[in-house]
Amino acid sequence: MSNTGPDAITGPTPDNAIRQADIAEKEAAGGDAAHAGPVLAADGTPLKQSLNRALRRQKLRALALIAPLLVFILVTFIAPIADMLFRSVENEIVEETLPRTIKVLEDWDGQGVPGEPAFEALAYDLMIAAELKNHTRLGSRLNYETTGVSSLFRKSGRRVDDIGEVYADQFIALDPAWEEPATWIALMAAPGWSAGEGEIPAAFEMRDGVAEVLPRTADMYGAFADVIRTEDEESVADEEPWNIVYEALYRDLSENPEAAIAFDGENAARLAAAAEAVPGFETTTMSEIFIDIDKDWGSNNTWGTIEAFSSRYTSGYFLASADYQLTPDGIERQPEDQQIYGLLFQRTLFMSMTIMISCVLLGYPVAFLLSNLPMRTSNLLMILVLLPFWTSLLVRTSAWKVLLQQQGVINDILVWIGLVADDNRLELINNQTGTIIAMTHILLPFMILPLYSVMKTIPPSYVRAAKSLGATDWTAFWRVYFPQSVPGIGAGCILVFILSIGYYITPELVGGTTGTFISNRIAYHISSSLNWGLAAALGTILLAVVLVLYWIYDRIVGIDNVSLG
Repeated sequence: MSNTGPDAITGPTPDNAIRQADIAEKEAAGGDAAHAGPVLAADGTPLKQSLNRALRRQKLRALALIAPLLVFILVTFIAPIADMLFRSVENEIVEETLPRTIKVLEDWDGQGVPGEPAFEALAYDLMIAAELKNHTRLGSRLNYETTGVSSLFRKSGRRVDDIGEVYADQFIALDPAWEEPATWIALMAAPGWSAGEGEIPAAFEMRDGVAEVLPRTADMYGAFADVIRTEDEESVADEEPWNIVYEALYRDLSENPEAAIAFDGENAARLAAAAEAVPGFETTTMSEIFIDIDKDWGSNNTWGTIEAFSSRYTSGYFLASADYQLTPDGIERQPEDQQIYGLLFQRTLFMSMTIMISCVLLGYPVAFLLSNLPMRTSNLLMILVLLPFWTSLLVRTSAWKVLLQQQGVINDILVWIGLVADDNRLELINNQTGTIIAMTHILLPFMILPLYSVMKTIPPSYVRAAKSLGATDWTAFWRVYFPQSVPGIGAGCILVFILSIGYYITPELVGGTTGTFISNRIAYHISSSLNWGLAAALGTILLAVVLVLYWIYDRIVGIDNVSLG
């Protein structure tokens, strides 16, 4: 059997062994039929099966060796990116905080103001949200889309306790027992239910059939019981229900005066008396109550915003990142004075490219010098290149603030040597120029080090050979030396560009209003405005831009031409 040619099998790897086993079986099958059969291993099992088992063990061992690193990457890199992607479309707070309202708005045509059922559902949802302190978070979320919604929800949350007070007063005037928690327990709780003992009372159990005859009351009293138990660690047996529970009871009895027949004894008598008195109660509509709280509840824009962002997932954050907005009327362009993100992305890419090119122009000669000096001298000078790494980034940036200001060292030197007039000093800070200068200085070592490591591996004899064949110094450099240093340029460019596109400390300190990056806006939304969804969308777009540029770089230059020496 020949061991040469294109089908030759070399090396003792399990894959090659399996191929050899296949060939041996074929040869055995092609020989004497009496001796045909699978080739066996030393332990009597088929050779192919034994080799497959060995290959499987080898792969599991390799996986076990890389498992710690894989877990580390998943936890510190993949998981945060996945969380960022989710936050950029997540919109659960609207649906979770206003579930009843969202359900009613499904039938709203978007014209004018929705009907009384929507205001009633809003009152129930807002009462629960105010007790759980969720209404302020909801207002902040919707305020990103429509200015003024945050204050609207805060104001409404403060006055929601008063909703239903007119009905509570009339029920209590009719029968003082309605003010007693025991009355409500007897009416609503399942027979035999007890709050129990413990730090948190037992979960409330609703009486069977209550939800059918008194649906609104059962809904709000059940919510009241859950909130009191989990938030205040109290039992409904000790607390008078919210005023809005009385409002729900009034509406249930108005629609179903015969509700008392589902009860017996004292409960039935009390409900029957209440149902008889309800038609004479002083009434008010929910829409009147909310519009009295704030006239914006009578605005189509407010309700349209709630309806537009009622789904669990939204494209609103990405639209805002592209200077668009999701409105009740559809997708619209942001007002011209609010179109900032497109400009920030353009500025970020432009300045990152400029910083990268500046680092190449400054770093290449330094790396060339270091790689051609004697080892002792180059090692000594390399300490100066590494020195910025031993100094705080904040200190280096603050030093540039001193150097670049109009009364700073650089302007003083330019005035002293006569290049600049004293009354016409250069503006080198709080603009793009200051950001480019400071960041070029900070990121320059990341360009020098890859270049140096690659240049150090280029044999000097190549250039000498080119000169001996008649090439000039420039020709020998450009045709022989420079092409071999291109992998170092590629590695340095990728490092500097990716680092600069995500910088935000230095631009924040020296960039002013025209020298900041998109990363500064992301940091603002994370730490100040707390609009994490928009920050995540901006971060996702920035990541996509970097990946697209990386792909373009790979197509034009080739990632295989990148080297760190």
